[in-house]
Amino acid sequence: MILGKSIRIYLKEGSVTGIKFAEVVNHTIQALSCPRTKISDLNKHFTKEINTQGVYFLIGYEQDTLKQILYVGEAENVWDRLKNHDSKKDFWNEVILFTSKDDNLTKSHIKYLESRVVQIASETERYGLKNGNNPALSSLPLPDRDAMEEFLSNIKILTGTLGHKFLENPIASKNTFETLNARSAMTENEIFLNPGGDLNLNVSGIEASAIQTNEGLVVIEKSGVSKNLTKNYGYGALRELLIAENVIKPKSNGDLYFTRNYLFSSPSAAAAVILGYSVNGRNVWKNDEGKSIKEIEKSELK
Repeated sequence: MILGKSIRIYLKEGSVTGIKFAEVVNHTIQALSCPRTKISDLNKHFTKEINTQGVYFLIGYEQDTLKQILYVGEAENVWDRLKNHDSKKDFWNEVILFTSKDDNLTKSHIKYLESRVVQIASETERYGLKNGNNPALSSLPLPDRDAMEEFLSNIKILTGTLGHKFLENPIASKNTFETLNARSAMTENEIFLNPGGDLNLNVSGIEASAIQTNEGLVVIEKSGVSKNLTKNYGYGALRELLIAENVIKPKSNGDLYFTRNYLFSSPSAAAAVILGYSVNGRNVWKNDEGKSIKEIEKSELK
């Protein structure tokens, strides 16, 4: 049974671009989101919340690609650490920090949270990580570990609510676990022939599979990609970027394929990158019964 969550957010300047204080109702976790230009205001208005132990995320962009990047850290006094980063790290323009209202987090707790966040952010591959390596996972008694995993689940919720989904698995649908478990028992050749997913694309010999999520469409690892493309079509730049980042690579015979799962903002963006020309993805992505996304949605609305 999935239970809902209530989130309370306070906008310090009455603006979504300023300092935001967020909390999960009836939980001890508290979060502050702050643009770099407002860092000095944190210690003026939230002294107790930041002069304590906690974990924090520095968020910015790569200058050449504008890809979002992330640095994960922990500190026994978050404010002191932020002052240091303000003078020594240039890439970030926003910080999100997490502390506890009852001030019961220990050094081992925050080291555990830091390690788990780096691990999850590495797996989701949404943002580039500035951390040089994955911090060692501190050893905690079972009750403390479970408490920190619950704290971590609330970090995920608050981070996403504050506009950043780097802790969210791009695949989130009812078929996710069944699909991935089935793939784990397949050989490499079987995966190439049947990438797996709840939607399929089969056009001119190009085969791909995908899972539709609340955010868009996740093309499944090993899906095929056409080597031919029309000039000056809308998604050419995105296709080139994915090739440059090795998300799309050639096999030994020269055919292109996806090296990992990749989230597209829409079915049309995914189909266009795969086929090499602009196309209505809602028509070409189909389920096992041959119904397109457009037909499925029309049927569900009825």
